[in-house]
Amino acid sequence: MKKSGILNRHLAGALAELGHTDLVLVCDAGMPVPPGPRVVDLAFRAGVPSFAEVLDGLLEELVVEGAAAAQEVLDGNEAAAALLRERFPGLDLVPHEELKRLSRDARLVVRTGEASPYANVLLRCGVFF
Repeated sequence: MKKSGILNRHLAGALAELGHTDLVLVCDAGMPVPPGPRVVDLAFRAGVPSFAEVLDGLLEELVVEGAAAAQEVLDGNEAAAALLRERFPGLDLVPHEELKRLSRDARLVVRTGEASPYANVLLRCGVFF
């Protein structure tokens, strides 16, 4: 049994399969999940687990070379906007509809229990060397 890191076997296995430039959508409970990508649904109850908890756990395990979020997060969810700006200084902001379109190319979707608007980010995997 693992003693640290992501313990969820479905999520840990999905992360191990990712490669350079693969896209991972980390999303709130309300984001439409596109058909196609593998989905690991962590949502338990409204707000559990939170977007911040899941994102920080993923960032401990993944190399991320880029990230995109909906520009609407700036006005619609100040807490998520601050979190994303702190974690991703080069964050790309696109219209929410564009983020949904880009999400169709995701290899993995990680759905959180977050119940606040625009708490979504599309991560582009990098390499550790």
